[in-house]
Amino acid sequence: MHIKVKAKNVRFTIPVPYAMLNIAISIFHSKLVQQNVSKKTDFPFQQLDKKMLKSIVKDLKNYKGLVLVDVKAKDGTEVKVRL
Repeated sequence: MHIKVKAKNVRFTIPVPYAMLNIAISIFHSKLVQQNVSKKTDFPFQQLDKKMLKSIVKDLKNYKGLVLVDVKAKDGTEVKVRL
């Protein structure tokens, strides 16, 4: 997955490996993180199933090149997320 950001004077690309996504899913579904987040927000993390998210990430590997996000602001800032 690649995240590209273009602003007036700045351009950068962030490559995100699928292994990093799996690690992030595991961290966000840990009991410690869920307890701290539930104290601060009303977002229902318990409804997001860890196994389901990991299977989605696994299936996304088959769609290389697919653009998930392509946003252009009026000031010229662009953000693109591509598999």
